[in-house]
Amino acid sequence: MANTKSIEDKVERKKVKRTARKKAAPKAKRTTPRGSNKQRIRKMGRSLGKR
Repeated sequence: MANTKSIEDKVERKKVKRTARKKAAPKAKRTTPRGSNKQRIRKMGRSLGKR
C-alpha cells in the first residue's frame, strides 16, 4: 500500500490509499480454507457439561 504518513488530510489519504488498492495486482485465491490451521477442541461429554 502507498505510504500515507506524510498526508495530513484524512480524505486525501483515503483517496491515495484507494487508488493504490486499485492499481495493485489482485490477490490469488486461497489454497486452503480460512481457519484451517486453527486449533481444534474436542467436545465435552454430556455428563460433564454442568460441572
